Amino acid sequence: MATAPVLTPRADDFPRWYQDLIAKAELADNGPVRGTMVIRPYGYGLWERMQAEMDARIKETGARNAYFPLLMPQSYLTREADHVEGFAPELAVVTHGGGKELEEPAVVRPTSEMIINASFSKWVQSYRDLPLLINQWANVVRWELRPRLFLRTTEFLWQEGHTAHATREDARDFASRIHRRVYEDFMVDVLAMDVVAGRKTARERFAGAVNTLTLEGMMGDGKALQMATSHELGQNFARAFNTSYLSKDGTRELVWQTSWGSTTRMIGALVMMHGDDDGLRVPPRLAQVQAVVLAVKGDEAVLAKVHELGARLTAAGLRVQVDDRTDVPFGRRAVDWELKGVPVRIEIGPRDLENGTAMLARRIPGGKEPVALDALADLLPKVLEDDQTLLLRQSRERRESRTADVATVEEAVEAAGAGGWARIPWATLGEEGEARLADHAVTVRCLVAEDGSVPEDGDAPGNVAIVARAY
Repeated sequence: MATAPVLTPRADDFPRWYQDLIAKAELADNGPVRGTMVIRPYGYGLWERMQAEMDARIKETGARNAYFPLLMPQSYLTREADHVEGFAPELAVVTHGGGKELEEPAVVRPTSEMIINASFSKWVQSYRDLPLLINQWANVVRWELRPRLFLRTTEFLWQEGHTAHATREDARDFASRIHRRVYEDFMVDVLAMDVVAGRKTARERFAGAVNTLTLEGMMGDGKALQMATSHELGQNFARAFNTSYLSKDGTRELVWQTSWGSTTRMIGALVMMHGDDDGLRVPPRLAQVQAVVLAVKGDEAVLAKVHELGARLTAAGLRVQVDDRTDVPFGRRAVDWELKGVPVRIEIGPRDLENGTAMLARRIPGGKEPVALDALADLLPKVLEDDQTLLLRQSRERRESRTADVATVEEAVEAAGAGGWARIPWATLGEEGEARLADHAVTVRCLVAEDGSVPEDGDAPGNVAIVARAY
């Protein structure tokens, strides 16, 4: 009889495959409250690597990390009309504390524009205090009716940046810098994810913003996922909190602001963009374990060699784990590392030791080959870089091959329904066509200029709408 697959094949049931992989790769479990999740150590290790890479890029912009409270007075949220309207259905509100009803309910932060502006309005007095560039790593709560681990959960982890500037131009330029030099660079260079950088339509932009910049990725089933966003807030929140400064001319001026964020949904994107029927495929630059050295059997000489090789590869700058659990069948351990997507397995048994070789198994392109033990330290860095490049190329080829140029709303809906994206001139689609797409659960993911760059104006001539079904 044929052996049942470890995972549901993607072609049979993509959502079930996703759920299987999250569970069997030990990334996360459902939490006790509907919509919450427990991020397991292997999944959290991926988030820690993402944090480290993004945090370094964020700090290069001059932003500094801070922390703001989880709870805010409900009255704060009502100060900006579009903002409260956009988040009202998702709010969690605390009405009792310490056994008593609160005089004013407290909102569990769905985002921090309001509570951070309360501080900005105290910290900013003069043009000398600007720009004020703040980032925080935190959790947020948005009550989710249709939860899915990592993609949509009631509580999730993220970073959110908030800045105040003296001029509109400074704020615009900083939002763009975050969009391209922090988020896009990280996603392409580290996550090996092909993404489309664009501008949201008025219908899709962040509540309270005057412009939202986005990065959209195509998942393995052809749907889009919003990966990160950077917003120009104009003076909407500054006006609500009177966040103002004394200019060089001695006049009192409102600041111009940005906010920007990325979340643990990037782990879900990692699964759906790079995963296959055998499990995860983790980009080597991201991987918390780039190479695992496995002892095939509990032979004393084999165990000594795997530990010696593990130490040598670690000294060479690789992130390495030694698997000497020979009380667990070798096949089971190999499948487990395959599921977790570790880029390289180095398997050593008694016969390999006799030959002075190890079996090198590459997760991303697949395949195995014997390699001299003495050659591994020099060979692996090139292997890992080749595999990083391959993942990015595969994700780009998927998007390009499954994106159709169309001329009508009906053609756009058909392309999205067939598991792909569509490109349609914004002048042809417009807000009326965008509303018609929504009737078919299809959205405009972003607008791009004719040459693929980010347009400076949502209604600029030649703008093209990228249209898809989305998570």
